[in-house]
Amino acid sequence: MSALFSTFVSQPILNTLIFLYNVIPGHDFGIAIILTTIILKFVLLPLSKKQIESQKKMQDLQPQIKELQEKNKSNKEKQTKELMQFYKDNKVNPFGGCLPLIVQLIFLIAIYRIIIQISSSGFVINAQNLYSFVANPGNINHLFIGLVDLTKPNIILAILAAAAQFWQTKMLMQKQPLSPSKDGTPDFAQMMSKQMLFLGPIMTLFIGIKFAAGLALYWLVSTLFAVFQQLYIFKKK
Repeated sequence: MSALFSTFVSQPILNTLIFLYNVIPGHDFGIAIILTTIILKFVLLPLSKKQIESQKKMQDLQPQIKELQEKNKSNKEKQTKELMQFYKDNKVNPFGGCLPLIVQLIFLIAIYRIIIQISSSGFVINAQNLYSFVANPGNINHLFIGLVDLTKPNIILAILAAAAQFWQTKMLMQKQPLSPSKDGTPDFAQMMSKQMLFLGPIMTLFIGIKFAAGLALYWLVSTLFAVFQQLYIFKKK
């Protein structure tokens, strides 16, 4: 599994990074990370588009889903059956957003491993990991715009990444206040949505202040790309 991950994920990303690093004027590793992230997002565009549309549709159907849950709350088996039929009739998958998140995590791990590998080798690239058409740049300049050390945690990038995560999550939430169900108990789905609004950014901030800034830079650019993609899809619809 490790060999497959290296061959089909880690090595192509590393070679893309180094190729861009070679051709960028000034050889800025941070800009190479940004461009690589954008390329990855374009490659995954069909998958992420499907995820956003699925999440938006689930949000739009929440009132009907809640009504079905209330109607059959005393019969969980019937409730599940009717919900599955409801999802089928409306051509929506409640787990449609899981696969893109897993893919995003895979690339996040790959970027992290590449940054750690480069820093632990003294910022010297191992020529064995490069394709024949990618030149070995020798020592890598690990400063972004000459100021940010991408191998060390950076609080500013961490905060920006967390803020972008908050913005993205906020866009996907229903703009409705928490409302109790008919029996007076709080609505569980709305409570979970509100918790995720803050839990995601908090986790992003924690990762950003604990790990290399290159990781936070990747996450920031990736999230901003997703935000503008969401804005475009929502406006189009």
